[in-house]
Amino acid sequence: MRALWILPGCAMLLAVTSAHAEIAAHERKSGAEFMSPQTQAMQADDASNPGMLAVLDGEAAWNEKAGAANKACADCHGAAEQSMKGVSARYPAFNAATSQPIDVAGQVNQCRTGRQQAQPLRAESRELLALTTYIGLQSRGMSVAPPDDERLTPFRERGKALFNQRLGQLNFSCAHCHEDNWGRKLGSAPIPQAHANAYPIYRLEWQDVGSLQRRLRNCMSGVRAAPYSYGSIEFIELELFLAERARGMAVETPGVRP
Repeated sequence: MRALWILPGCAMLLAVTSAHAEIAAHERKSGAEFMSPQTQAMQADDASNPGMLAVLDGEAAWNEKAGAANKACADCHGAAEQSMKGVSARYPAFNAATSQPIDVAGQVNQCRTGRQQAQPLRAESRELLALTTYIGLQSRGMSVAPPDDERLTPFRERGKALFNQRLGQLNFSCAHCHEDNWGRKLGSAPIPQAHANAYPIYRLEWQDVGSLQRRLRNCMSGVRAAPYSYGSIEFIELELFLAERARGMAVETPGVRP
């Protein structure tokens, strides 16, 4: 979506679409399926996947004591291979303390402030991305399985509305690209279906690991809309809807994308 404003022909194609047909379960494709064979191979091989560097940093952070409580994540949760297995596949989840959904990054910071008595990690910081990538790895190969929690329903519905809401000077929604025109191209880049089953991802364009919210902010800037703030309820609602949209797909964290 980031190149729409320099591709008027594609912009016209997208603009004429008014109704959005949800992608049928049998047609759902991971973003990996739209990548080149070289990039697919990079993601599949842990020795070549640059996102594994964040995993190593996350493993170190998991075992590092922090804050006034002088506790590490491992002190409460033990080995992440057991305690975090399936966790990322089930987030965002409802947080009783705030009566709102919370994503993995928010849960990490809630543990830091509440359990470790440490300062929260800055959004999109290397430290937070390392921990969320390491936690995400423990669910790799498992099915995305958002909670069947009625308390999440209004937030998920708002996320769906945001996905279909026209934004910015280009007046496009997420659905215009990723439901109506997936498989087509903007310039030389294929349009994926925008499933969030591989985040955090290593993006070759970024030369670094980034969160789903960073990617969403990129898309919003691409349609000339003011991006939501990191950690905003709008982003959490979008994450919640995207998790439901990807239900049953395999977790791929850390993914690699162009």
